[in-house]
Order: sequence, then C-alpha cells, then structure tokens
Amino acid sequence: MRIAAVSAHFGRDVEQCLAKIEGIVADARGQGVRLLVFPDATIGGYLGDLGRGDDTGLPPALDAGSPELKRVAAAAGEMVVCVGYRESADGRHYNSAVCVTGDGALGRHRKVHQPVGELSAYAAGSTFTTFDTPVGRIGMLIDYDKTFPEAARTLAGGGAQLVACLSAWPASLTNRAPRLVQDRQSRLFDLYDCARAAENQVVWMSANQTGTMGRLRFLGQSKVVGPGGDVLARTWAKAGLALAELDVPAEISRARLVLDHLRELKPEAYS
Repeated sequence: MRIAAVSAHFGRDVEQCLAKIEGIVADARGQGVRLLVFPDATIGGYLGDLGRGDDTGLPPALDAGSPELKRVAAAAGEMVVCVGYRESADGRHYNSAVCVTGDGALGRHRKVHQPVGELSAYAAGSTFTTFDTPVGRIGMLIDYDKTFPEAARTLAGGGAQLVACLSAWPASLTNRAPRLVQDRQSRLFDLYDCARAAENQVVWMSANQTGTMGRLRFLGQSKVVGPGGDVLARTWAKAGLALAELDVPAEISRARLVLDHLRELKPEAYS
C-alpha cells in the first residue's frame, strides 16, 4: 500500500487552498496513493503569530458539514484523506482534523494540547479516538499533541495501526538559527516523530506546512516513519510528498514479534 504525507503551504485564501488540495490529491492518486495526510490548517491556514498580536487575521471557521469539507471528500473519492481546518461548533472554535473519503467523514480530532499563543483562537479538544478506514485503523493528532507521549500511546492502545499527525510547526521564535536544519524546533519535530512511532510500534505519518505566515516560518519535514522508528520517506524543508510503500500490518507484526511494547506495559507501576 502506498501512503503519503504532504509538505505544502496553505494560506488564508480558502478557494486557493481547496484548489491546491484537489491538485495534490489528483497527483497522489496518479502515484497510487491510498492514504494521504495534509498539514494542520489545510483550509485557511494557521495563525500568523503565537503570543503576540496577529496581523494576518484568524483562519475562517467552518462547521463539520460545510461545503468546503464536502468538496475535499468529493476530491478524495476512493482515497482516504486527512485535512485540518478551524472548526466552528457550539459557539466555540477548535483546531480540528477530519479524515474523509468520497463517502464522507470517517473520523475527527480536535487538538487537545495548546501552546499559550493559541488560547485566544481555539478551544481545546478533550479526547483521542481511533476509527476504522479502508486502509486500516487510524488515529489523528494535531501539532503540539505529539509532544505528549500519552496522546500517541492512547491511540496505539485504541488499536491504531497508523497515526496521522497534522502540523503547522514553525521554527523557533526565540532562538532563530540561520538554517532551518539547525533550528532547535527542527530537531524536536523529527525527534518526536521517530520516538512516537518506535514507542508505540505504529506507522507514523507526519505532515507539516512550509513557507511563512506572519512571523512564523514553517519547517516542512513531512515524513513517513516505520514502526521501528526508521524514516521511510521525507520531504526535508521543501514542498512535496513523502511517499512510502509498505504492508502496514506486516511491518507492525514484525516490529512486535519479540518486543511488544503495548503488551508489555505495566500501567499499575505508573502512578
């Protein structure tokens, strides 16, 4: 099975975002991709700053049944596609992700863990859930969620074979490096991706924004990581697809053949 994580820039222009999504989906379909993961804030972009005034405005808010999300589902067709957006629900706004096919939504996630700079723009989600798809059982995380091992472990415990992590992860704002590859946040982004995959022995799909929004410079570095923590495909800092071909159940079974981390957990010792 071919799976891919997207590196690309998505800004405030919703029509432009949707056209880009459709183009990337069509390109991935032509390469035989069955599961495609986009970055956080795919529709309407992310915030332009964290912790200061944001002169880029807020991303547009969409409800779960919006025409924009229906358009993404129509583009997906038989593929499984994960995208991020700012969700409007019950008088609140959430940093959300949805997984769709042409038949509609398969699963949803609202970002639980928030850096301080997001608090005025988004409410926090409260759960981590897994769901079945035509390509296997999936769980989703957004951005800062992956910093917390418990989040990914909850998804793995829920049977997720694949974890889709949608990010708008920027370079450091306080200690900028001259090159992205030298940036502290660049190192952490890669570290978390590989550690979370290896800890839970799952296939990890990490999609990230590129380019800039306001003061934020996004890292790219989208990748597919195997259940042993090995990077199978990556984009580095440029836009593109991190595309890997693998038998997901077989790779997970091989990784857990001798040491099965979930089976050998000792939760009673973790008080």
